[in-house]
Amino acid sequence: METLTQIGIITAVFIGTAFSITGVLGYFRLPDVYTKLHASGKVGVFGVVLLLVATIIASLNNFSAGRGLILILLLLITGPVTSHAISSAAYRLGIRVEQAVRDDLAEKSN
Repeated sequence: METLTQIGIITAVFIGTAFSITGVLGYFRLPDVYTKLHASGKVGVFGVVLLLVATIIASLNNFSAGRGLILILLLLITGPVTSHAISSAAYRLGIRVEQAVRDDLAEKSN
């Protein structure tokens, strides 16, 4: 059972690290603030959540597993909210999308 636990921890750490690295690469490679927020917001949150899952698995016998679950819940709630707030502020400041196909927030000219 100990080996299975260690395999689960290592797997969660590797996948969480891969998500985090993908978020960082997306932040540097993508063209505008909106796509950068998508990469860093979604992928970064999933990376941290998987690292917290590894921590919870490692500390199943301690009381800190509940704290880890609360942190995961808070991350899943606040991650999309902060990304939305930053993108809304960027739009209001007049930062446009690099290659927009359609702009649903633009005022209609009718």
